[in-house]
Amino acid sequence: MPNQSSSAQSAGEWGLIAGNGRFPFLVLEGARSQGIDMAVVAIREEASPELEGAAKRLHWVSLGELGKAIELLHSERVTRAVMAGQVKHAKIFSSIRPDCKMARLLMSLAVKNTDSLIGAVARVLEEEGIHLVDSTAFLDPLVARAGVLTKRRPTEDECADLEYGRRVARHIAALDLGQTVVISACACVAIEAMEGTDATVDRASHLASGRRLTVVKVSKPGQDMRFDVPVVGLPTIEVMRRGGATALGIDAGRTLLFDRAELIAAADRAGIAIDSAEPPPLPSGAGA
Repeated sequence: MPNQSSSAQSAGEWGLIAGNGRFPFLVLEGARSQGIDMAVVAIREEASPELEGAAKRLHWVSLGELGKAIELLHSERVTRAVMAGQVKHAKIFSSIRPDCKMARLLMSLAVKNTDSLIGAVARVLEEEGIHLVDSTAFLDPLVARAGVLTKRRPTEDECADLEYGRRVARHIAALDLGQTVVISACACVAIEAMEGTDATVDRASHLASGRRLTVVKVSKPGQDMRFDVPVVGLPTIEVMRRGGATALGIDAGRTLLFDRAELIAAADRAGIAIDSAEPPPLPSGAGA
């Protein structure tokens, strides 16, 4: 993990490719605490305007302007970059206006799901001499550790829902359909697609008609920690509280908890148990 700005400078500059939410701000704070001042390329359709006040070197690009983003990173002498902040899956496929470089990349993809698209962008960046590092590189204190994180442990019924939910969620995550499922009495109420975790929980609460719910959010098999890392924040706890969800299952070592102390305190107040479990190992011979 990087810890010295002098070595970072000698190897080239650090860059941040910013999407929406607090993730980019947390990466900037984490890097700055280690003496690293990042150049930021922010996605206009997603990133917060407040980044203007958080970054000294900020450039805006639109979705699909891959060539421009690379030119800007080169102009800032960036050789290592972090992707942080969600780009809504629906926007990737509905709002994108590709430049020549992005258009060629899209045409080369046999499957146009999120993993294949962002993975292809990462390969292009590598070819351009820009090494994409783990998005958690500066956020180790926010990575969930194994165990029950709240004062209340899951009940026997909630444990059964968590076990069943993890099995279902790992199947959909392996297909790159989503990472979240909502369970009630070992029945799957809702599966995440492009709408995101909070919208999935909200939809489940309307379908469940007051029944107790359990939410499970997992990483993908062989999760690429450079992008699309599972994140849980205070809004998820609030939507769970409103919707009658009483337990949350996440993957240890592969999930970021934003506002960690406040999040756990909010879960405790709402009576929500958070269970962080080690993800299963990849089958022998499977790639990471």
